[in-house]
Amino acid sequence: MCPDIRGQRQGQDPDARLEEAKGLALAIGIVVAEAYVLPIRDVRPNTLFGEGQVQRILSDCELNEAELVIVDGALSPIQQRNLEDKLKRKVIDRTGLILEIFGERASTAEGRLQVELAHLDYQQSRLVRSWTHLERQRGGFGFLGGPGETQIEADRRMIRNRMGKLRRELEQVRKTRELHRKRRGRAPWPVIALVGYTNAGKSTLFNRITGAEVMAEDLLFATLDPTMRAIGLPGVEKAILSDTVGFISDLPTQLVAAFRATLEEVSAADIILHVRDIANPDSNVQKAQVLHVLKELDVIDGEEGESAMPIIEVWNKWDLLDEERREELGQVASQNEDILPISAETGFGVEHLLERLGEVLTKGARLHTLSIPVTDGQRIAWLYAHGEVLEDRDGGEGDGGPLREIDVRLTEKEFGRFEALGA
Repeated sequence: MCPDIRGQRQGQDPDARLEEAKGLALAIGIVVAEAYVLPIRDVRPNTLFGEGQVQRILSDCELNEAELVIVDGALSPIQQRNLEDKLKRKVIDRTGLILEIFGERASTAEGRLQVELAHLDYQQSRLVRSWTHLERQRGGFGFLGGPGETQIEADRRMIRNRMGKLRRELEQVRKTRELHRKRRGRAPWPVIALVGYTNAGKSTLFNRITGAEVMAEDLLFATLDPTMRAIGLPGVEKAILSDTVGFISDLPTQLVAAFRATLEEVSAADIILHVRDIANPDSNVQKAQVLHVLKELDVIDGEEGESAMPIIEVWNKWDLLDEERREELGQVASQNEDILPISAETGFGVEHLLERLGEVLTKGARLHTLSIPVTDGQRIAWLYAHGEVLEDRDGGEGDGGPLREIDVRLTEKEFGRFEALGA
């Protein structure tokens, strides 16, 4: 159920929030027997819900033979334990549910490390509900006449040790990825990062552009580990397209920290492609959530999303809008060249998007006429690979032999790299 706490509404409609919670449950294969919003006037520190509401939940559980209760909100360890005692069933909150999904979906070594670290961080504060026998002890030597180490203390120590080991392993992974990023930085291939709210259609768009077969389903968090593919664009022979984890409202703090490394690819990108599910009634709220996370990552400044790097807003699922809404939003999009209506499912607007990406990446490119010895195949090949060659002709004779005269369009950055190749 979705608690609607008075004074804590943050723009998202409670019913839309409930649908999202059901989507989270379905994403991990849970069969939803019953789902509803419960208004809460006063938060009960022991159970969150009032006594009558707890009884209603218990009746519904027995009626539907439910084995699990999901509360789409944050539960303290005490609230979770007390609800389990009263309902005689396992109870998890939003954070626990998202952690379960991430644990099931992470496929790379780094993703699994991050999920385990987040899980342990979350469980560390909840050992109180796992161990009701707090007095049970592992016998100490009793030199001071005191009790030995309690079970819960031993478990906490084991968790701390494991978390320390995971952090060291993650640090090594980050260093390796940083080396890879620097290597990519030396290669003049621009990086385009797909970001957006979970289930906005990023992976479908990624597959449409690259021809890849990344998991793309109508599920929240279908993608967890970043995927990269090389693509060609108008005027750009090669660019790297990166698909990232979907954002979500109230992302658990453990996961914001754990997945910061995964989202580092975004801060190193040349263009951010913000994919929005424009057919979702909460699309504006979802946009605000994405911008909030990007701000936390220092990718953008301010609440309006000012950024040093270009951000192109892709209004996906255009095909799901009715004619009136399409016309209304079409007028808005027509006034901003960086808002593009598309349908990743049908392919509508994708060619226009690729053209716009090419325009942005080649913006500021100037025409250079270069005379290069015919024998300097390396630099000639470089120009063809990284610039837009308009003409290649006989350049006559030079001091070292015959020359080729090449008209090529290069950005300032690319021209600097060409000069660094040496004469």
